[in-house]
Amino acid sequence: MTTTQSTDPLHIVLVPGFWLGGWAWGDVVPHLQADGLTPHAVTLPGLDDVATDRSGITHDDHVRAVLDAVAPLEGDVVLVGHSGAGAVVHEVVDRDPARIRRVVYVDSGPLVDGASLRPGLPEETVELPLPTWEELAAEGSSIEGIDDAGLARFRARAVPHPAGVATGTVHLTDPARLGVPVTVICTSLPSEMLRQMATPGPPFHTELASLQATYVDLPTGHWPMFSKPAELAREIATAARADIRPPLEKA
Repeated sequence: MTTTQSTDPLHIVLVPGFWLGGWAWGDVVPHLQADGLTPHAVTLPGLDDVATDRSGITHDDHVRAVLDAVAPLEGDVVLVGHSGAGAVVHEVVDRDPARIRRVVYVDSGPLVDGASLRPGLPEETVELPLPTWEELAAEGSSIEGIDDAGLARFRARAVPHPAGVATGTVHLTDPARLGVPVTVICTSLPSEMLRQMATPGPPFHTELASLQATYVDLPTGHWPMFSKPAELAREIATAARADIRPPLEKA
C-alpha cells in the first residue's frame, strides 16, 4: 500500500512590517516559488501609496486585511510576519487558529493581550514616517547587509505607517492560538538572547514563551528580505514544511 503527499498548494502569506508594502518581498517570492510554495505578498491598508489618507486606519483593519487574504486560499496556510506585523498575524491566528498551519516571525514576535506596538503616541499623530537610518539603528533596527542601491529603493518606496495601527491594542481570546506551531527567525538579535527576553513583561511583552516555538538564527539586520532574501526564503520554506511527513514506503 502506498500513500502520497497532498498536491494542494502550501500557501505562504507574507505580511511586511512598518513602512512596507507587498513589494518588500519581491526578492523573496521567486525563491519560494522555485521551492514549490505559493507565496502571497500582502499590502496592508494605508501602505499602498504615500498619498493615502491614513487618519482612520486601525490595527483591526490590518488584522481584517490578513484574514481576508487567507479566506479564499484552499490548502494549508503559513503566515509570515515581519517586525510590527507580528502583532497582526498573531491576532489573525487567535481569530481562526484551525486555519493556520504555522506562523513564522521574522525578527518579530507575538504581543500579549492588551499590548500595543507604540503606546503613548500623541493623539493627534496620524502617521509615522520612515526615520533616518541613524534613528532606526538607535532603536535597534539595523540596516546591516543592505547595499546602497537597496537602501535607496527602500527609502523611495517606503510609506508612512498609520499611527492608529501602531497604537492599536491587541485583543486575544482563543487559547487554541497557543497550539499553533511557531518559527522565529532571529536576524538582528541572537536566538539565545531572545529566548531570555521572551517574557510577557518588558521589553517585548510577548507570548513567545507560551508557544511551540522553534528558533532559527539568520544573522543580518532587521530587514532580511533586502539583505539576505535567498537565505530568508530558505528558512521560511524549511519552517513551512517542518511538520509535513514524507510519503510512506511501499509495504
